[in-house]
Amino acid sequence: MKNVMVSFLTFFVITFITASIVGFLYNLIAHGSSVVDWETSIRLAIIFGVVFAWSNNRKKE
Repeated sequence: MKNVMVSFLTFFVITFITASIVGFLYNLIAHGSSVVDWETSIRLAIIFGVVFAWSNNRKKE
């Protein structure tokens, strides 16, 4: 269980940072405003964190 939580946290942080940076740059380039869409970043981080942690755990079994 601990490995799954560590894996989830790792994927969550990486995805959250990446989605925040990409969203910020997209809004800066496309719309000219420096706004980060936090809802999308958190949503993607949770989804990818769960899916990749589950997949990583299944691969080890």
